[in-house]
Amino acid sequence: MRAHLTLPRALAVLCALSIVAAVAMVGALASGSVAVGARDVLDALAGRVGTEGADVVRDLRLPRALAAFAVGALLSLAGALMQVLLRNPLADPYVLGLSGGAAVGALGTTIAGVAALAGPAAFAGALVSTLIVFTLARADAERFAFAPTRLLLTGVVVAAGWGALIALLLAIAPAAQTKGLVHWLLGDLAGAAAPGAPLAVLGIVLAAALAMARDVNALARGPGEASVLGVDVAKTSLALHALAALATAAAVTTAGSIGFVGLIVPHATRLVLGNDQRLLLPAAAIAGGTLLVIADTAARTIFSPVELPVGVLTALLGVPAFLFLLRQR
Repeated sequence: MRAHLTLPRALAVLCALSIVAAVAMVGALASGSVAVGARDVLDALAGRVGTEGADVVRDLRLPRALAAFAVGALLSLAGALMQVLLRNPLADPYVLGLSGGAAVGALGTTIAGVAALAGPAAFAGALVSTLIVFTLARADAERFAFAPTRLLLTGVVVAAGWGALIALLLAIAPAAQTKGLVHWLLGDLAGAAAPGAPLAVLGIVLAAALAMARDVNALARGPGEASVLGVDVAKTSLALHALAALATAAAVTTAGSIGFVGLIVPHATRLVLGNDQRLLLPAAAIAGGTLLVIADTAARTIFSPVELPVGVLTALLGVPAFLFLLRQR
């Protein structure tokens, strides 16, 4: 943690992020093709029924806003964990191909008619992708060191491979499914009517990561120093791989491929809070969820009644940020 940032100030930042998240959620519930007043929003949140606005909020907008928050938080957590593993601010589930692997798993099971297996298949795809990237990009097998150039090149190649498989699956998919699948792949929260699963995965991943926060803090200093401090580097790295893959799979299964949230948010949060994972992880989760709630609200209101894929907006924000970071590195 940065020396100039005391614990009270860090907690104040977390409280500020929570307030911003609450404001973003209220804005998402009130905004849309049907205007909903603040009273109807409060009625819906309190469980009171009877007005059309409250029904719209409770049945349509609240599940979508919760799903958007969960997906953004999951992507941010995955990015934060990967940036610790690789000690590289350019690490991100989208850039390194984890999102592509998860998308192939979910897409393949959906086309095959076994959509109930989309979640496990997405997890398997993300896990395979992360193992491929981390194995091929490792410059020093003994010290778990990663060369930045090799890492990026490996991620680009693996992501391109998943992209080719996605194109193949879309080519053989029934015509009636293709349009919906393409829209989902671009990042779509319109069908996210059941936020329970991603919220549950978010709780599991965040709790597990915080339980390992001491070891993760040591690992962020480098595998050599972590070993000296008594951390089982291989075991901790494998656990973080699995958590990042699980978070990515849950996010992709819910909303398709949404890029750059896992890149921008953890890096920006680290600049403010420092590298203490006990504060960084929950802060990144709140900030990532808030960002995606705002992006999804903009996606469905800017050109209303036409809805934009939220992944398009995050890419427009993320590409310049990625290029800037790449130039700095």
